[in-house]
Amino acid sequence: MLILDGEAVRASYPMTEAISVMTEALRAFSSGKVTQPLRSVLAPPSEDGVFAMMPCHAEGLGYGFKAIMHNPGNEARGLSTHIGMVTVFDPETGELSAVLDGSAVTAIRTAAVSAVATRELARADAGDLAILGSGTQARTHLEAVRLVRDVHRVRVWSRTAERARDFREWAAALGVDVEVAATPEEAVRGADLVCTTTASRVPLVPAGVLSPGAHVNAVGASVRGARELAPAAVAGCAVFVDSRESALNESSDICDPIDEGLMDEKDIRGEIGEVLLGTVEGRTEPKEITLFKSLGLAVEDVASGFSIAARARKGGIGVAV
Repeated sequence: MLILDGEAVRASYPMTEAISVMTEALRAFSSGKVTQPLRSVLAPPSEDGVFAMMPCHAEGLGYGFKAIMHNPGNEARGLSTHIGMVTVFDPETGELSAVLDGSAVTAIRTAAVSAVATRELARADAGDLAILGSGTQARTHLEAVRLVRDVHRVRVWSRTAERARDFREWAAALGVDVEVAATPEEAVRGADLVCTTTASRVPLVPAGVLSPGAHVNAVGASVRGARELAPAAVAGCAVFVDSRESALNESSDICDPIDEGLMDEKDIRGEIGEVLLGTVEGRTEPKEITLFKSLGLAVEDVASGFSIAARARKGGIGVAV
C-alpha cells in the first residue's frame, strides 16, 4: 500500500495531467461506465461541518472512495476547509492500493473539472477572470483556467481583505497581476470568466450582473443550503452540471430557482460529460451566459487516485507500507 500526503499528491499530479484525467472521467460518468450513489452526508445539528462518503466503481479502473470532512471554520485557521482521504483498491485482488491526502486531491481535481468546463463552454476569446473567494480553490482555479484560456485580467473578491491581499501577493510571485475588488459585484461585472469558490450560504451574484457571453464555474456551494448565485441569475444562464442527479438533490444553486418557478429541471441543458461526448450541445451563441454547476463526483476523486498513485510509484514518491 502506498501512502501519499499532500506534498506527494501535488508532486505527482500536475494540473495538465489532472485536466486530461478529468476529461476522461467525465466522459465515462456520462456514458454510464461509472457506478456511484449520491454522496452520504452526516451533518449533526450540533456541528458546523459535515462529513461525506463518496464511493465509486469506474470501468477500467476499479473501486475507490473519498471520505471528506468539510469544516468552514478552517478558513479562519489558515487550513483547507476540506480534510479527508481518497482510497483506491487493487482492481484484481481488492487489496488496499493507495491512500491519498483528500484535501490536495480535491483542490486539484475540482479546478481541473472547471478547466474542462471552461474549455468546452467559454468563448474562445474569454480572458477577463473574476474569482470570488481567496482560498485554496481560488488558487488552483487561477492555475487551471490559465491553462485553457489566455487570461489577461484577474480580479478577486474575498470577505477578508487580508486574505485577498495574500492571494494577490501569491499570484504576483507567479507573474500574475490581480486586482482586489471591494464587492462581489465589482469583481464580476464585466468579466467573461467567473469562478465562485466560497462557502457562502447567501447569494453573492445577483441577477443582471453577469456580462453577456460570460461563462461561470459555480464551485463553492457544494451542499444543500449553500448558495453563491441568486436564483434569477441562475435562471438567466444556459445551465450545465457534472451530474443531473446530484444537482437536483444536492445543489441549492439549482434547486432554488426550480422551486421558485424560475426554471424547470428540463432547463438543465446537460452534463459536461455529455458535452464532451457530443450528445449535448454546449454554447450556442456568443452572448449566451453559460453556467457550470460543479458539486464534485466520486469518480473524479477515484480516477485521480489511480492516476496519482501510478505516477507516484513510477517516480518513487510516497511511503510504501
